[in-house]
Amino acid sequence: MARNLTSISKLSRREGVQLHPKAIKSMTKRAYGPGQHGQARRPKPSDYSVQLREKQKVKRLFGVMEKQFRRYVTEATRREGVTGEILMQLLERRLDNTVYRLGLAPARPAARQLVSHAHIRVNDKKVTIPSYQVKPGDVITIKAGSMKSPLFSELSDTLKNHEEPSWLKLDAKKLVGTVTGQPVRADSDQFIEEQLIIEFYSR
Repeated sequence: MARNLTSISKLSRREGVQLHPKAIKSMTKRAYGPGQHGQARRPKPSDYSVQLREKQKVKRLFGVMEKQFRRYVTEATRREGVTGEILMQLLERRLDNTVYRLGLAPARPAARQLVSHAHIRVNDKKVTIPSYQVKPGDVITIKAGSMKSPLFSELSDTLKNHEEPSWLKLDAKKLVGTVTGQPVRADSDQFIEEQLIIEFYSR
């Protein structure tokens, strides 16, 4: 599985968005782009540049590489409805993102690792594909043998104040999540301007 090995702090500063909790300190200390010319005044960006940066930001936020991201855009374009909203729905329904949204992992990269390492079950079946698309009615659980792991043993306490999105329901005591519906745009990060991404791929 392809991975972007660039420092998450640098990527967060480049996109101007906290892509991981680890980036908080770096973005607070250096609130400008990375590199030698990060603090330099730059000319007004072109429409293409704005669209490109939005695409890169969302790709990095969800941990998706270019080829797979393009497939999501193509699929969203084929379906009936608002293309940008369908794109966000496809990204939100990824299993790794679902695990993150349920609060079973502190960040999407951690959620992706839990899925890849076979800690997660969907309807009591092992699923190790982070991009697996969950659907209404699916039940997300943790592998029985993993429940005693430090990764999960203290989750019940930390999840007491966790608020999952409207399309998910979590039993914090049993660490069982249920997909109750389809994601809606209000459930996604509000700083994303998905229409810019659709315009980028429509050029």
